[in-house]
Amino acid sequence: MKRSFSMGGGDSSVSHGTDEGSSMEESFSLLSSQSSPTLRDNLGLQDEDNRMKGENGFACSESDEESLHPSRIDFKVNERRRLRNHREVLTCCDELKIHKKDLKRQKQRILRYKPGTWMEKVGGLKTSDYDVPKTTCLLLVGPSGSGKSSLINRISKVFEDDKFEPVRAQETYNSPIGDGTYFLQEYMIPRYSNSICLYDTRSLSDNLDNDENIRMLKGWMTKGVHHGEAVVRKTDNRRLRESLKEKCHSSRKTRKVNFVIYVVDGLLVLKEVENSDSLETQYLQTIVSTFNCPFLSLKDDKPVLVFTHGDLLSLSERALVRGYLGKLLGIPPTKQIFDIPDCDCPATESAIVGMLRYSLAHADRHFPQKPTFRETVGKMSLSLYVILLILGMAIGFAQNTENRGVRIPSPKVKVPKSKPIEWHKIRHIW
Repeated sequence: MKRSFSMGGGDSSVSHGTDEGSSMEESFSLLSSQSSPTLRDNLGLQDEDNRMKGENGFACSESDEESLHPSRIDFKVNERRRLRNHREVLTCCDELKIHKKDLKRQKQRILRYKPGTWMEKVGGLKTSDYDVPKTTCLLLVGPSGSGKSSLINRISKVFEDDKFEPVRAQETYNSPIGDGTYFLQEYMIPRYSNSICLYDTRSLSDNLDNDENIRMLKGWMTKGVHHGEAVVRKTDNRRLRESLKEKCHSSRKTRKVNFVIYVVDGLLVLKEVENSDSLETQYLQTIVSTFNCPFLSLKDDKPVLVFTHGDLLSLSERALVRGYLGKLLGIPPTKQIFDIPDCDCPATESAIVGMLRYSLAHADRHFPQKPTFRETVGKMSLSLYVILLILGMAIGFAQNTENRGVRIPSPKVKVPKSKPIEWHKIRHIW
């Protein structure tokens, strides 16, 4: 028994059955026939086989002198790399092959996750040697309109049995008009649990001055995040700043960020690929400058990237966006970039599960180590030294004051007044 569902914006219909051997060859051929000639020429799908023919990858019709020219070699290598990457991205869509039982099994692994579950025991260290938190905190960041709140609702829906549960994060229906997220919001995954939490944040500023974005990111990554905390920018007008401060009722609980999920709008990225409009150029500049911010990286691990709104794009366009972002940001498109459209299908669920699996595994790798006994004794010795130093300074000050002859006046003792002698009563004595 088979069922069909739409992949992307209705450009292709993929048949998905219960057999593990189902493939996407029909989808690829249908996509290739429906795509516009300009897009197919841009992707180089029509003549890919002809380009890859020839001994050692070189065309037989060219002379040895032309083949060995450095500029020709670089061009051919770059072209083959582009075609290979695009083919790998398209092949990555084999997520649809995942059997329902396999997808359910992977979801159960996420639901059973506890911080430190996927920690790699390297350097002879054990889990007990690390300072493992009770909750793994994943921070969602991204430009305005990237779909962070929508992504949280979709993730929550995947891991909840009750499909009638109301949405959790407030989404912006019309981004130019909507206000977006002004307060940090914490969402447990699944709700009522305490192992995984997602933090929805205020969108990054889309102006060319990234000092405000860097300051905001640095604060979250170094000082931690608080549920309900207002995110106020220096560029906000006075009325908005006062309104946010009045409504701010943040939690006292500070959570340290364990990993970052960077969210972008795939539709805006595609517009930049097709035509260099000033708005989209500014959008990509914001992505590059903030994604490469050193505060978002945990040692050498950069954030995981999610692009949304793929349901408005065809499969080839989504593959193009994925490859372009990988090249732009210097991360592998098939391993660290996840295509999560706003639609209900096994491929979307598989992408969500894979993205969370990647994020949690890398978060477990960067839990801080507990201080050793020597470090603890060293800190105690330093504290004791500071205390003794303060006491010594106090005693020295007191002795110095006494040597200078400074006398502290003693309090006066009040002597009760005696009654006057009545001489006329004692005249008989003499």
